[in-house]
Amino acid sequence: MYAVIETGSKQYKVEEGDIIDIELIGKKAGEKVDFEKILLVADKNDVKVGTPLVKDAKVTGEILAEKKGRKLIAFFYRRRKDSKRKVGHRQKCLSVKISEISAK
Repeated sequence: MYAVIETGSKQYKVEEGDIIDIELIGKKAGEKVDFEKILLVADKNDVKVGTPLVKDAKVTGEILAEKKGRKLIAFFYRRRKDSKRKVGHRQKCLSVKISEISAK
């Protein structure tokens, strides 16, 4: 069984046992998190597509850790001006393990 969830303006395809990295949602490591915006739920025989959300569906996960994502580089360059600037940024994110997908 898998589901498509939306969190932080991004969509993720998840199955039970998957570990995903999502944006910060104000919870700490070890806490449970429920995802209410479920766009699609599918198992071997049945597919439920929401319009826009699937009613009575829920995905539950456990927050494993807060960590930093990959580094993004912004390089500013002005030709013929001897001007360049390199800036890096690492966004903080949460690592979440999906524990249960339920749909009625």
